[in-house]
Amino acid sequence: MINLVCLLNLNSSTSITNSTLVVPSPSSLYFTYITKVWRGVVHRKTNLRQQKRHSKMKNIPTELTFFLLCLFLPCVAFCHEEINRSQFPEGFLFGAATSSYQIEGAVFEDGRGPNNWDVFSHIQGNIQDGHTAEVADNHYHYWKDDIELLHSLGVNAYRFSISWSRVLPRGRFGEINSNGLMFYDKLIDSLLLKGTCIRLSPNLFSLIVCSLILFSVEAGIEPFVTLCHHEIPQELEERYKSWLSPLIQDDFAYFAEVCFKSFGDRVKYWVTINEPMLFIKFAYSMGIYPPGRCSAPFGNCSSGNSDTEPLIAIHNMILSHTKATEIYRKYYQPKQGGYIGVVVNAIMFEPYSNDEIGRDAAKRAFAFNLAWFLDPLIHGDYPAEMRHYLGGNLPSFSTEELNMIKDGLVDFIGVNHYSSFFAKDCIHSPCNPWESHPISGYVNLTGERDGILIGEKTAMPLSYVVPNGMEKIIGYLKVRYNNKPMFVTENGYPEGDVPIERVNELLHDTKRVEYHKGYLASLARAIKDGADVRGYFVWALMDNFEWTSGYSLRFGLHYVDFQTLKRTPKLSAKWYRNFLTNCTKIYRQNVRTVSSENNKQMIIM
Repeated sequence: MINLVCLLNLNSSTSITNSTLVVPSPSSLYFTYITKVWRGVVHRKTNLRQQKRHSKMKNIPTELTFFLLCLFLPCVAFCHEEINRSQFPEGFLFGAATSSYQIEGAVFEDGRGPNNWDVFSHIQGNIQDGHTAEVADNHYHYWKDDIELLHSLGVNAYRFSISWSRVLPRGRFGEINSNGLMFYDKLIDSLLLKGTCIRLSPNLFSLIVCSLILFSVEAGIEPFVTLCHHEIPQELEERYKSWLSPLIQDDFAYFAEVCFKSFGDRVKYWVTINEPMLFIKFAYSMGIYPPGRCSAPFGNCSSGNSDTEPLIAIHNMILSHTKATEIYRKYYQPKQGGYIGVVVNAIMFEPYSNDEIGRDAAKRAFAFNLAWFLDPLIHGDYPAEMRHYLGGNLPSFSTEELNMIKDGLVDFIGVNHYSSFFAKDCIHSPCNPWESHPISGYVNLTGERDGILIGEKTAMPLSYVVPNGMEKIIGYLKVRYNNKPMFVTENGYPEGDVPIERVNELLHDTKRVEYHKGYLASLARAIKDGADVRGYFVWALMDNFEWTSGYSLRFGLHYVDFQTLKRTPKLSAKWYRNFLTNCTKIYRQNVRTVSSENNKQMIIM
């Protein structure tokens, strides 16, 4: 296989500074390399007669010898980064992530119906900067350009979500929107069909090189699809209060089956629900996500009950996942051969005090913020800590429901990990009023202990850089859930927006680069320690609408000018590309069949 670092060392215009590689475009890199080899051959032919006294070995062009060495030798001599891709297992997925509402825009186009965020974001005061996602990144019209961004990174997977209201504008109470299905059909087919050789073949020279490496590189991008990423059709909220009603279970199962039937021949990885605990806490406890329900002292809402409604909503989410998974396993998984799981917001909780009280507080933090959703799906019931403190308020599973969940209804756990907290006990110590309620587990989550922060602050409130938290949370999940396969489905660094005249500050995002280096190194240690982690996705592919923060926070590898919608790679995008393409083995994958409306093609994956 051709190692790009070896090629880089032939290109005098490429520099390596402080272990950071500055890489030209792949097509220009190949062009430069082959041109140099060709010129070397021609030059040596003119002097061939003068070289008869030298050994035949010396007749081989220096560049060609170097090229052959690059094919067969690892480039250990050229890379000195703390972390590189070769430290991860064969077949490991590296990707970037987005969600439909945060990037698509086009909320009134092609039959899409209104969703919960369309309504909520138009209420004054709900979004920090007063904006909505009516346009966002306009991915609905720029999706081809965004696939090119993915290819420029060199990723082999892309995590995105399907807009429920674009496919089923009125849930079960209306027709399937064929335009919505068509959009995701095109997106999925293009991800799989867009090959490396197509992308890197603007000229004959690149085609020659491409033919040499065709069976050593991954040609397509694996779709990793989320069904519900914080958004639902507004129709379901107005009909029966969405997640507060058991009716949502059949609606979600129906939506899931429409997607399995429409895209499952090409989608190998399915996520039912993204971050259920975070969404329910924000929507029904604090009231800062739609539908904005809460009660004092948790928030100031016109309706809701922060002590009971989160329990009901999570219960319905668990059973919604269960019904969708049953359908997939019974009717689709046997012939489609995919996997289905759930994504959780996985914070690492450290004891505030190094004693039994502190350790118990950390256990409750995990139970009330993570195991609440996962334990029933993997172990068959809610955590014991929740039963102890919530008593009869915690819903129970019927015999039929227990039979559905007893076998473990997740093939993998998606791990969204950004930060860590200290867990402080609120049973024996005074805390904020809402933290002294059973629904909070009697735990105060803080980033500070004895005046010392757990890690460097970021632009997002209550978000800290704690790289070793990745290794610890993966280790915790490994033990609690018997090393169930895991994917790090989100990991990213937030920066605040700045005026356009200071945009270079955002483009030169060195802190984001260091963040990902640190967290990837921590993840590599967890894998080395035996954790079954199979992929890593950067949040996010590009700057987008960050929920209640609007456009005031930027997580993207690509800067987006929301006036012109131009995408510009940041330093972090270039670093990620170098990480993925240098000092690494690229493995041949299986041949897969990709179906589209008009044809079937065989592609090299």
